[in-house]
Amino acid sequence: MLNSYRLNTLRYDSGRCTGCEMCWTVCPHGVFTGEGRKARLARLAECMECGACALNCPAGAIAVESGVGCAAAIIKSVLTGSKVACC
Repeated sequence: MLNSYRLNTLRYDSGRCTGCEMCWTVCPHGVFTGEGRKARLARLAECMECGACALNCPAGAIAVESGVGCAAAIIKSVLTGSKVACC
């Protein structure tokens, strides 16, 4: 049995989207954009799984398992003295 490769854990249900714009407002990497009255996954590969989009989606249209992507961003910011790009 083959395991399917998943880019990340981000899942988006456009049918539940209300067009509130929160996901593309809070995402530090521009994963979402607006398309008409709905959000659109524009850059799925850029998702670092910080969870900001899911936490701020009032419709529950977004699910993501927050994890190593955000932790890696925090570690990088500490090591380089740059601004944290998540959380």
